[in-house]
This record gives sequence, C-alpha cells and structure tokens, in this order.
Amino acid sequence: MRVVTQQVTGGPEVLEIGRAPIPDPLPTEIRVRVAAAGVNPVDWKTRAGAGVAAVIGPPPFTVGWDVAGTVDAVGPGVTRFAVGDAVFGMPWFPRQAGGYAEFVTAPSRHFAHRPARLSEVEAAGLSLAGLTAWQCLVDIADVQPGQRVLIHAAAGGVGHLAVQIAKARGAHVIGTASAGKHPLLHDLGIDEAVDYRAEAFERVVEPVDLVYDLIGGETAVRSLDVLRPDGRLICLPSAAAAEAITAAGERGLRASGMLAEPDGDGLEELARLVDDRRLRVLVAETFPLERAAHAHRAGEMGHTTGKLVLTT
Repeated sequence: MRVVTQQVTGGPEVLEIGRAPIPDPLPTEIRVRVAAAGVNPVDWKTRAGAGVAAVIGPPPFTVGWDVAGTVDAVGPGVTRFAVGDAVFGMPWFPRQAGGYAEFVTAPSRHFAHRPARLSEVEAAGLSLAGLTAWQCLVDIADVQPGQRVLIHAAAGGVGHLAVQIAKARGAHVIGTASAGKHPLLHDLGIDEAVDYRAEAFERVVEPVDLVYDLIGGETAVRSLDVLRPDGRLICLPSAAAAEAITAAGERGLRASGMLAEPDGDGLEELARLVDDRRLRVLVAETFPLERAAHAHRAGEMGHTTGKLVLTT
C-alpha cells in the first residue's frame, strides 16, 4: 500500500510517498480501507519533532490520526462492524496510527459508523477535532443550557465544531475570529462574534462560565479576566497551557490543558448531532496523498477556516 512517510524530522519537504505491507487486523481490530485522512496541527508538529514525536519514537514513521473509509477486514472478537461498513475514527492517538495511508488497522472501538449525511472527506475531518471539542465541552466542562461559553479561534478546525457543540448543549456562545469569518460563525449559530484584531476581547466580553482557548499563551492568560469565579478555562494545545494554569492558580481560578483520546462512544454522539442537523464539518481544502507536504504548508500558515483533508 501507499503511505506518506518520513526518514527524518523537519519541514514539510521531509514527507514522501513510500510503500508498506497491508496490515492484518489482530483480535478486536478492524482494517479500514482509507478514503480520506484529516490533517491536524499535531500532524505537522510531530513531523517536525514536537507534538507526540516523543511518544511514537524516531523516524521513519507515518503521521495522521483522522481517518474515514470502509471496513475491509475484521479480526476475531469484533461485533460492532462488518466488512463493507462505512466508518470514521481517531485510532491509537497518541501512539502511531499511520493515518496517511491506504489502509489502517486499530481496535474497533476507536471507530464509529459514518453518518449518512457526511461524505468520507467530511467525516475524515471530524474525528480528532470533534472529539477534542466534545471531550472538553461535554466530558470535562459539562456545558449546561444558559451557560456562557467563549471560544477562541472559533472558525478553525476545532473551533467551528466547538461552536456547534456548545450551541447544541444550549449555551450562549461567543467566539473570537477575524471580521471576515463572522458571517460564517453566525451561520453556525454563534451568539456573539468578536474581531480580535479590532478590539481586546476582555474589554467587550461579559463574564463567562467557560473559556475554550485554542490559541494559548497571552490569549489564555488574558482570558482569565472574563472568567467567572466558579468558571473554567480549558487551553489547547496543552503545551501552551502552563502559563495560564499558573496565573489561574494565583487568582483562585480553574484552568487546565487537555489531550483527546480515542472514544467510539464520543464519535457516536458526534454522529447523532450530524444526523440531527446540529453539526456540520467545514472542509477548507483537499489534497491527494502525494501532496501531503502542501497540506502541511497550508495548515502551518494558521489561517485555515475549517479542516484540511487528504484523499487516497
């Protein structure tokens, strides 16, 4: 099978097309013929030697954890899926999954049935970003109707999904984004959109119950100014949360980082929102597997609205 591999860590140019044996599923695993693979910040960070590179070890390796496709084979003990089922998932994270490839094997509970309303490309952009948002907003923060939620980078890959999940939970949602992205945010149901380039959000946002910060650093620390005393700040990526956690502790406030994990049940909840027309996935651009380096360059520019996806 074709895979995107790298022999060294470095810039996008280290990504190359290679060949690898098609893997066989072990007991409780399925093999998925990958139709599309999502591209996420952890991919290009790991490619460069950061991200979860310390977890998966030195090159050669294949990045990618978002996949959508068709079950091609099932191992002994699998009861959730059959050959031919359309699935999507976030296998193995943070260990190597090898999502940038034509086939992937992983435990069946790392996947869910793909909603009929989602194409394979859209589903490939949902798993990692969607679970990141779901696990933060639902599992950790338990967002309730009427609560006020501030989302930074609200039009990005995780942000645009977080806006919709928070709205589905009944929250009043405020998001920061450049002015040109405000019409999109309003189309997604946001209640207030703040142009971070034109005004300091902490001067115009009334106190909130939850800040979901997808930027980190100074933005996370400034967010404490709008957090209610019993509120919570969740900052991603977790590596950018340390300063905010320290500052929050000094002020008697709650702040934490977070790392998403495979979760078939969470994927099924996301699929239900899709089926109920309460969640949609915005795909900014697709690239064939051979142009993975171009996808990484586009992502690293930091201006993408929605998701980038590779197709096999």
